[in-house]
Amino acid sequence: MQQQDMSKSSSGLNTSSHRFCKSYSSHCSALSDTDTTLPVLSRHRGILQQSADSGISSPLPSDSFKYLTWHELKEHDVRGNQIRCPRVREGPSEEELFFRGEEDALQARKQVTEKEKWQQRLQENWENCANLNLSFQDLGDLYQLENFNRILRRLIRVERLWLVDNSLTDLSAIRLPRCKELNVSKNHFTSFKQLPKIPQIRQLSLADNNIETLSGISDLRSTPLESLILKRNPCEFKENYRQLVFSNLPNLRMLDGVPKLPEDCPPPEISFLSKMCTIL
Repeated sequence: MQQQDMSKSSSGLNTSSHRFCKSYSSHCSALSDTDTTLPVLSRHRGILQQSADSGISSPLPSDSFKYLTWHELKEHDVRGNQIRCPRVREGPSEEELFFRGEEDALQARKQVTEKEKWQQRLQENWENCANLNLSFQDLGDLYQLENFNRILRRLIRVERLWLVDNSLTDLSAIRLPRCKELNVSKNHFTSFKQLPKIPQIRQLSLADNNIETLSGISDLRSTPLESLILKRNPCEFKENYRQLVFSNLPNLRMLDGVPKLPEDCPPPEISFLSKMCTIL
């Protein structure tokens, strides 16, 4: 009776090999020791390919969707302003798919007409987004970055935007007129001048970039910026770092998560002319 129970896999499929169950259980115990998801999936699929008794074929059905963005899926009417974390990174080029031998993905892409592409652009609906998270897009190619910037230029009403860990270097050509909270942590910015135009910004996070100096920070002086995070940037180790930041940003109340302290206020400038004595 116990042996019959072991002859059934967890998916409900009957397996005639006790050896498969033993190897599968040992494989599961090995997977429990790792924390990463992607290697686990690939290793799991490798086991399924080697085990003919499992009755499960590979590749998985979901593989046909791995290069599709959300608006390319059929039979749905979800718009851009209805989702918070959409995938906007485009898939590989047609030439790369051809050399990879992934013909299914190539055929699905060729079936999209120009009219359907226009309808997908309208379905994106970025102009109506108020809260959006476009982090971790893995923009490995130039055409992906160009598509990413195309979407940013459409965000005319966004108020809260996260662009974490996208290897961004320059967004100075982008304008976000209503953005109040912007998180561009873990990118490759080297200057405040590379930031987008954000006239209504109140909370700005630039942690884990490569900003060496405070040059250009005065461009934020006319904004209502209240909270700024510059942790783990080289400029954080400048002498009188906090005093310099607060002197350039009079509306700032919090820097790196610490409220403005009395010692953060720069000393009043002393006019030497007022103390000069005229000797007759």
